[in-house]
Amino acid sequence: MTAPDARETPVAGAPPRGAGLAARRRRHPRALAIAAIATAFSVLGAGAVAAGVAVGQQAAAAAVAEPDVEPEPAETSAEPTPEPEPTRAGPSIATAPTRVRTCSIAGLASDGRLGDFVGAVVNAETGEVLFDRAASTPARHGSVLKVLTAAAALRVLGPGYQLSTRVEQGAGPGQVVLVGGGDATLSALAPGQESVYRGAPKLADLAAQTVAAYAAANPEAPAITEVLLDATYWNPADKWDSSWERSEQAIGYHSEVTALQVDGDRQNPALDTSPRSTDPITRAGEAFALALGAAGNSGGRPAVAMGVSSGGAELAVVRSQPVSRLIEKMLMNSDNTLAEMLARVVSKESGFDGSAASLTQAFAAALQPYGVTLDPGMVIRDGSGLSHLNAVSPLYYARLFDVIAAGGGDLPVLTAGLPVAGRSGSLASRFAGDAAIARGSVAAKTGWINTAYSLSGIITAADGTVLTFAFSAIGNVQGSARAALDSLTAGAYRCGDNLTNT
Repeated sequence: MTAPDARETPVAGAPPRGAGLAARRRRHPRALAIAAIATAFSVLGAGAVAAGVAVGQQAAAAAVAEPDVEPEPAETSAEPTPEPEPTRAGPSIATAPTRVRTCSIAGLASDGRLGDFVGAVVNAETGEVLFDRAASTPARHGSVLKVLTAAAALRVLGPGYQLSTRVEQGAGPGQVVLVGGGDATLSALAPGQESVYRGAPKLADLAAQTVAAYAAANPEAPAITEVLLDATYWNPADKWDSSWERSEQAIGYHSEVTALQVDGDRQNPALDTSPRSTDPITRAGEAFALALGAAGNSGGRPAVAMGVSSGGAELAVVRSQPVSRLIEKMLMNSDNTLAEMLARVVSKESGFDGSAASLTQAFAAALQPYGVTLDPGMVIRDGSGLSHLNAVSPLYYARLFDVIAAGGGDLPVLTAGLPVAGRSGSLASRFAGDAAIARGSVAAKTGWINTAYSLSGIITAADGTVLTFAFSAIGNVQGSARAALDSLTAGAYRCGDNLTNT
């Protein structure tokens, strides 16, 4: 059974996420590099440098004294003239000293709990890869893939974009059409009650708008007698990937991916993990019919049937919170349904058809402008990371987090949504024991499926260096892999720019 990292629920009342994290990103100026070079020269010794210069001068003199011409044979004598020692050629360009790093996390990376470990650590300012374990090999990383979904949504949709659910006049008398637009946060709860998506739009509001607008447009027959349900923003049959386990739906980690649903199709809208139904479209339609009756529809509760928009006049519309808020919820609590919705909308708004099959192309087009070279073998099977068929390299994640750490454009929205070690979201209860030293200094996305535990994000190291990283324990791994990942990340925190690959 797949066990997504949604189980890592935040601790109630946890302090706010790492304030000022972005401001601490660039605290290692060029002076550090100059100091490092000076130190290296000191270690090598001034005498060694002088000796190199002397050798170069001798080589130059030898080149002048011995032109490239075959010499005349010397006259014979009783005592043969000894041949001169060959002169070694000196370096044509002075060689700069190499930084010697001494802090290793190789032992931590060899922890048996990590299975077939892959990982990368990058110095965020210089771009230097400090640590590499199969870093360029595309692999599965679970819910870490939600970082790509967030980055793609910010690029294609923008942080202020809102998902819409609307009602249109139907083609027949007494008929309206409820048209889904991918907003899984639309809530069937009564006004004043909040679902897990605080501030979400309400069916009650949509129903009140609809009753008033329909009566005004149809004064002679103001009763709504039928609601048609249109979930064709993308193909409603394309709602469940064959690589997902249905137990995720029954337990309550994930809904089917339909463009029309309410409260993420949760049985209990107030709980992040709550069983989901097998027909979210009809469930949403029935809830809307009840809301129409409660809003004063003169015909009471109308009938519900599947249908499509006929292009009638718009009667009512409600909109989700901005994408920036949806991304925060998706990353902080690893909400699989939000991730799938945003991925499909990215596809649609990028000119694709909103299908799961289009996501690799849609994400590649959306992520390319960030300037990070895409993996040749990259596969985006879904938007949540639940599929074991997703394939992205650790180095790609580390490089993308390098761009995120720089904080350009709308990317601070993504940084603000990352859980912080020991403080918030799915990392609130992690980084215990020896790893506690890194609490508050790691902002990262967790990942968990039945064959991988992952962690990827940004470290503000003990020496002030900003590192970006991606670590994954792959194969026959257990929950104890989380603690091993935390220890490894804390090790990188201690090393900072002194981290060695050996």
